[in-house]
Amino acid sequence: MKFYSTNNKDYRVSFRDAVVEGLPSDNGLFFPESIPGLSSEFLNNLKSYSLPEIGREVMSPYTEEDIPSDILMSILEETLNFEIPLVPVDANIMALELFHGPTMAFKDVGARFLARCLGYFAVAADQKVTVLVATSGDTGSAVGHGFLNVPNVDVVILYPSGKVSPLQEKQLTTLGNNITALEIAGNFDDCQAMVKKAFLDNGLRRKMHLTSANSINVARWLPQSVYYFWAAAQVQEGKKLIISVPSGNYGNLTAGLLAKKMGLPIEHFIAASNANRIIPDYLQTGNFKPAPSIATLSNAMDVGNPSNFPRLLEVYNKEFKNIKSQISGASFSDEDISNIIRDVYQSSGYLLDPHGAIGYLALLNFEFGYNEVGIFLETAHPGKFDEVMNHILDFQISLPERLNERINMKKQAIQLPVEYAAFHDWLIK
Repeated sequence: MKFYSTNNKDYRVSFRDAVVEGLPSDNGLFFPESIPGLSSEFLNNLKSYSLPEIGREVMSPYTEEDIPSDILMSILEETLNFEIPLVPVDANIMALELFHGPTMAFKDVGARFLARCLGYFAVAADQKVTVLVATSGDTGSAVGHGFLNVPNVDVVILYPSGKVSPLQEKQLTTLGNNITALEIAGNFDDCQAMVKKAFLDNGLRRKMHLTSANSINVARWLPQSVYYFWAAAQVQEGKKLIISVPSGNYGNLTAGLLAKKMGLPIEHFIAASNANRIIPDYLQTGNFKPAPSIATLSNAMDVGNPSNFPRLLEVYNKEFKNIKSQISGASFSDEDISNIIRDVYQSSGYLLDPHGAIGYLALLNFEFGYNEVGIFLETAHPGKFDEVMNHILDFQISLPERLNERINMKKQAIQLPVEYAAFHDWLIK
């Protein structure tokens, strides 16, 4: 299996090189040269496999030339060593809870897999690697925890000042060791643009071995397909799946589309967004128009130029008619989010976070057909947004211990302006 650049299909590299390079030099994204179909025997017997075993079946076609089978299984057992339950919320709507990992966000899956792959490659080559990652909230802490003390790897996290929750900030600025946080005086799109510019800076790359830990990296993106298979394994046989994905950079949704292309029977996807409705608008008009990001209660989805959009196009060979037939869009306001969090808690006691709330709302507004059930991705623990949640519910929600222990730790971050030159100089220094 080779991986080509979405800007040039003749630019092809191995899985290892795609992971280590992070981003092609032509500013595209790496994408598999073919999408493997999984056997009907596997797909019809998902319930008989463990989560790491499902991971091995899904990931092997992409990694087998560069990671031995036993090493891959070891990586997956370390990556997927926490529960991912499917929890009923309404009669025909369920939450896939992706927040039971170390940082209590869905990005633990991709970040931990990437960290272990990159650590394996770096140690084997005895080569120092610097990981650059931009975050709108959860990515930074997931990547930081995933790479903490990994040999031969340094991590630099760029995050927008004042635009992540206080608890998210503490999670990504209190790790130390080989993890450094840069507080950028701008928004997430500014952080992401600075990271991308670094990858295109040939002078910098001659001095440093850079790679990415955002979902632009194939080893962050591909393993997200695994939990769609795990969700299907937990659903009653014969049910048809409608999956709603709260989306910002659209790596999570695109991973789900990839799972469907590999053979997982999913009827339909919903791209659920906040006020940053770039993709819902695209699905209506066929025109992709990036815009400055808008600050909302669901801050991890405040993205005005979704970086995984080229991969979404590749899944369907850039055919808008096919894309539109498989995905519908939905967009909701902060008021919508607040109201549904309050209503669901009062009616069922289930606590939606501001991102999962958008996924749930999209299903509430979807017209289900016969034998169809809805699954929305609960992407982060509500406690990570405790200030927002406390304001909406008008009471103090309780925090899990692993979040509580970070609150009183001292923030360690380096402040930089939105200037690539300042970022470049800091990296060189």
